[in-house]
Amino acid sequence: MKKTLCLLLAALLTTALAQIPAQACTTMIVTKGASADGSMIVAHSDDDELGDQRVIFVPAMDHEPGAERPVYREGFAYPRLVAKDRGPGYDTPGRAQSEILGYIPQVRHTYAYFDGNYGIMNERQLLIGECTDGAKYEPKARPRAGDNEPRRMFYSTQLSRVALERCEKAADAVRLMGRLIDEYGYYGTGETLLVADVDEAWVLEMCALPDETHHSAWVAKRVPDGEFFVAANEFRIREINKDDPDTLYSKHLFPGLKKVGWWGPKKGALDWLRAVSNGEYNHPYYSLRRVWRVMDRVNPDLALNPWVEDGFTTAYPFSITPAKKIEVAEVFALYRDHYEGTPFDLTAGLAAGPYGEPNRFAGPYEGGQNDVSDKKPAGAWERPISVYYQGYTYVCQARGWLPDAIGGLAWFGVDVSYTTCFVPFYAGVNDLPRAWQIGDPQKFSREPAFWAFNLVNNWARLSFRRMTRNDILPRQAEIEAAEAAKTPEIEAAAMALYKKDPVQARAFLTRFCARNADQVLRTWWDLADGLIAKYSDGYVNLPGKAARDVGYPAWWLKSAGYMDGPTGYGMR
Repeated sequence: MKKTLCLLLAALLTTALAQIPAQACTTMIVTKGASADGSMIVAHSDDDELGDQRVIFVPAMDHEPGAERPVYREGFAYPRLVAKDRGPGYDTPGRAQSEILGYIPQVRHTYAYFDGNYGIMNERQLLIGECTDGAKYEPKARPRAGDNEPRRMFYSTQLSRVALERCEKAADAVRLMGRLIDEYGYYGTGETLLVADVDEAWVLEMCALPDETHHSAWVAKRVPDGEFFVAANEFRIREINKDDPDTLYSKHLFPGLKKVGWWGPKKGALDWLRAVSNGEYNHPYYSLRRVWRVMDRVNPDLALNPWVEDGFTTAYPFSITPAKKIEVAEVFALYRDHYEGTPFDLTAGLAAGPYGEPNRFAGPYEGGQNDVSDKKPAGAWERPISVYYQGYTYVCQARGWLPDAIGGLAWFGVDVSYTTCFVPFYAGVNDLPRAWQIGDPQKFSREPAFWAFNLVNNWARLSFRRMTRNDILPRQAEIEAAEAAKTPEIEAAAMALYKKDPVQARAFLTRFCARNADQVLRTWWDLADGLIAKYSDGYVNLPGKAARDVGYPAWWLKSAGYMDGPTGYGMR
């Protein structure tokens, strides 16, 4: 009992940030019965505040009997991982190897996968998405047990990678990650991982508990086929039914929550969110406004209310049936939202400035990004889905009617979703283009894809509405339409090769993805160079014409005090 009380006291003193910066993300599932083409879709925006923006190809590997797999301490700053056992993408010359927290038994063969700050998709069409959640207890990693503290070796990032290395099916991946949490312990923030294969999708949520024996907890719930799910930095699983075949949970869940006093049978059914979290972090509606917005766009007939009583509302269902089947391009559009056309529109009003700029930069007047305290903020901006600190966004498809190498398709968009282009990469490639696998966000270079898209996004702030509507969005739409039009032809050619020789098919897909991505990158650099000249010094500066004044709209001039300027010597 004394140990438990000490650990509970530690929980109250634990800082919300621990050593893991928040990944303030939005993540979605479109089940195959809800998608227009019958594919399973998992999407994720990694809103990582100039962290490591690379997508790394981790190759398939064979391992000797008795080998062990290292588990590294997590990091999001560039480079997030330095290691020789994850392929050439993470073998970073001149950098010290990342710290190893411990080892787990290795398997004989591991699958190839795409890796970001979290695992993305493997060669067997297993898909993963993520968002960070506020939890009551967010301890640091602990490689070994001792001093009445349990070992805490896993964070969600490493869990997602182990799952992609070893699993083909979503339910198997959930069970594997759950066993690793139960056996080796969990550290860091609360987390939601979306896990899907060609047939079914699961939502896995996890957190640490302040107890030596019952150190961690997790619960998973299957998303019914034909439905849509969204999470945005708050746990989404609520009441847990022990007898529900579509629910899985930790052996530590019920006894652990009872022991630390966060739940007991006398309190009724176990509400996962209420038990382990203080609800939304940062400020009210930081999470729930995004959940409302996405659900309202997916099915406006539900007439969901954007205003709720508190962060523990049950007004927004776990999952919903879309008003119509969802196209992949519509998922892209969901990630480009600033609440346009609603009372919360960030492109309108005084704060958007004269040019309708939706970005609202964080500053010292705001709470921490992962603030789980109950203190009331002095003020707040609405938190949009497309936010200025996005590192990348992806929309992954699993298509069971195609071989895995062709059926798995990741549409990857570097930097901010509103101004990026989603570029296709197939699960069966032997590597990813170099430009997507490199890039230090603290050193500008024309080689990485990140800097091309980041430059265009930042330059757009000079004249946001004009530049995005006239230049960036039309080019984006043109490229993405061309990408969507060419994929059926590419897949038909790859399928013909696959029937003869799967190795040739993989080589063909690798060449296509490299050429295609490099062409998009060249196009985007051309766009960036053109925008620099066209909008120089506040003008619209077109070739062969005199630079044209732009000025400001009348409503903004009035609001900014222009009318009070010195128009005559008689003014006082």
